[in-house]
Amino acid sequence: MNLIERLNWRYATKRYTNVKVPPEKLQRILEAVQLSASSFGLQPYKVLVIENEELRKKLLPAAYNQPQITEASHILVFAVWENITSEKIDQYIQRIADVRGITVESLADFKGRLASLPARPAEQNLNWAARQTYIALGTGLVAAALEGIDASPMEGFNPAEFDEILNLKEKGLKTVSIMALGYRDAEKDPVSKFKKVRWPKEQLFIHF
Repeated sequence: MNLIERLNWRYATKRYTNVKVPPEKLQRILEAVQLSASSFGLQPYKVLVIENEELRKKLLPAAYNQPQITEASHILVFAVWENITSEKIDQYIQRIADVRGITVESLADFKGRLASLPARPAEQNLNWAARQTYIALGTGLVAAALEGIDASPMEGFNPAEFDEILNLKEKGLKTVSIMALGYRDAEKDPVSKFKKVRWPKEQLFIHF
């Protein structure tokens, strides 16, 4: 199948079969998430890859008992940096220099553009970072579809409870969104039989 066929095939799966996603497919999906677009390329978030069944049972009530949490093969939790610090900016600049084989000094102008981030209000940075996670989540959804893996983007959960269960406070992280990965249980999931509904191109796109 090509990309458009795969996007027509995918939907936000509600019930899963518990069948595990093969490691090689999971790694390609994670690599796509890693390569996702991000403002400044900073990627101000972490992605927790949760397969452990006992941990997912603990998370289930915090996700309002939605079955995807325990039925899916894996749960990806997208968590933003609680604070964007000068230290993180320095680490990122060093990373660029190392990967590209250039000096930190040559990145002074770029670093100057990043320098304003730590000075902004924390809430502004949290909102900005959260938007970056959605870009990565969207990339993961497309990658999963290309691999023939079902996925569910999820916001229906209690972020504070997730943070507590996953000990994210001590890691300086805050949960934003979730993506479940696995294989649809078509018999239990009535949504699997629904036709995809989207606005017609003529109504969605405005050409100038």
